[in-house]
Amino acid sequence: MPIFSLPSPYGIGTLGAEARKFAGFLAAGGQSCWQLLPVGPTSYGDSPYQSYSSFAGNPYFIDLDLLAEEGLLEPGEYRNLDWGADPARVDYGLMYKTRYPVLSRACDRLLAQDRPDFSAFCREQQDWLEDYALFMALKSRHDGAAWFQWPRELRLRQPAALEAARQELAGEVAFWKAVQYLFFSQWRALKQYANRLGLSIIGDLPIYVALDSADVWANRDQFQLDGDGLPTEVAGCPPDGFSADGQLWGNPLFDWARMKEEGYAWWLRRIAFQFQLYDTLRIDHFRGFDQYFAVPYGDSNAQRGRWKSGPGIDFFKAVNRALGKKDIIAEDLGFLTPSVRKLLKDSGYPGMKVLEMAFDSRDPDSSYHLPYRYPIHCVVYTGTHDNDTVQGWMASALKEDRAYAKAYLRLSSQEGYHWGMMRTAWASPAELAVMQFQDLLGLGSEARINTPSTLGNNWQWRALPGAFDEKLARRLYRETRVYQRLPQAKTSKK
Repeated sequence: MPIFSLPSPYGIGTLGAEARKFAGFLAAGGQSCWQLLPVGPTSYGDSPYQSYSSFAGNPYFIDLDLLAEEGLLEPGEYRNLDWGADPARVDYGLMYKTRYPVLSRACDRLLAQDRPDFSAFCREQQDWLEDYALFMALKSRHDGAAWFQWPRELRLRQPAALEAARQELAGEVAFWKAVQYLFFSQWRALKQYANRLGLSIIGDLPIYVALDSADVWANRDQFQLDGDGLPTEVAGCPPDGFSADGQLWGNPLFDWARMKEEGYAWWLRRIAFQFQLYDTLRIDHFRGFDQYFAVPYGDSNAQRGRWKSGPGIDFFKAVNRALGKKDIIAEDLGFLTPSVRKLLKDSGYPGMKVLEMAFDSRDPDSSYHLPYRYPIHCVVYTGTHDNDTVQGWMASALKEDRAYAKAYLRLSSQEGYHWGMMRTAWASPAELAVMQFQDLLGLGSEARINTPSTLGNNWQWRALPGAFDEKLARRLYRETRVYQRLPQAKTSKK
C-alpha cells in the first residue's frame, strides 16, 4: 500500500491519521508487514522510481493536520483549498500548485522558532541535505530546468559558484531543509507507531537514480557521464515478448569500476540510510548487479542496447562487511540467466514470486512462479505495482491463460477470483506473502498502480475513505490464521 494511495481530504495520502488507521487495520488483520513504494520526492512523470534524491522524503506526504496540531498552520490556510475533485486519484499537477504554498507558511513559522531539534536534524543529515536543498533551490531559480541545463559553473559545481548560490538562495535552501525536517519527523513517528503494533516496514530501493537528481549532480564521478554531465549510455531492458522496442528507462549507469575502487562507499551510504527508514528493504532490479542493459544515450528505444557486467557478489559482500547482515528482498523478476540465479543464491536473499506471472504463456520462465516450485526462502505476491490487479488481470489476460489459472487455482467467480489467488499465495511454502491492497478490495484495472513503458495515468490510485474497515480486517485475520501466517503462530512454531 503506497503512502500516496491512502485516503485523505487533501488530494494525496499522507503520514497522518489515515496512515495510522491503516497500520491498525493491518495489525487487526493479523499482518506482520506493510510494504511501501519508494517515498522520495517525485519528478516529472510522478514515478517514485524517478526521484530528485535517494535520501529525501516526498513533501506531498507531509500531513497538514499534524502541522496544524504543532501550531505551524491554521486550519483555514489549507482545509478550504481545492485538492481535487476525484478522491480516488492523485492530481499531481494540482499538488504541485497547491501544496508548496501551504508548506511555505508552515516552514516560515518553523524557521522563525529556535528549534534545537531542527538544528540537530540539519547537522545529522548534512551529508546529503546540504546538496539536496541547494539543488532544489537552484532548480526553482532556473524554472525547473534539469541541472545539466544550468550555467556551466553550476553544472560543474565550481566552488565559488556554489558558495555564491548558497548565499543568494539562503532562504530557499532553508525552506527545503525545513520541508525535509517535517517529513522525517512525521515519518519516524509513523514508523514507531507501526512497530509498536508489531508491524515491520518494508521499503523499496530503486537500483537506479534519476539523471536530474541531487544524487547525480553532487556525485558525477560515480556515474558514466561525459564532460558535460550527460550520460554516455542509459539504463533499460531489452526487447521481449511484451515489448518489441524494449524498455528505455533513461537512468544514468553507475561507474562500477570506480565504485569498487572506493569500496562502494556511495552505495553503502545509500543502503545504510534506507535502513534508518525501514526494517526490511526490497532492492529493485536485482539482476542489474549481475548484468545491466546499456542503451546508447539519445536512442528513442532500447533495441540497440547491450548487456554489460555488473559488480556481482563482490558488491553484496561489501554490504555485509560494512553494515552486517540486513533483511533484504531481491527483486529478481524478468529474464533470469544462470548467473543471476547463482548471484541470488550466493547473496542469501529471498527472491520474489508473482502468481499472475505463473500463467502468462508469453513468458518462457512462467513456471518458476507456480507455487509447487517455490523454495521456502522467497516472497510471494499475487501481483506487484507493475502488474494489473487480480480482477483486472482475469479480465484482460489471454483466454487460455485465464482458463489455466482458473483450473490450477480452482478459482470461483462467485467469491471473487482475488480471494482464490490470495489463498494460493498464503497456502504456498513462501516464508512471506504480500498482497496488494487493491486485491483485498477486489478492484479491477481502474486500481492499477502502474503500466510499465507508459506515461500518464500511473501512480494515481487511492483508496476511498472507509476502505479498510473492521469487516475486511476480520476476514483477513481468519484467512491468515487458517494458513498459520499469524505472527504469533510463527513465533510458537519456532
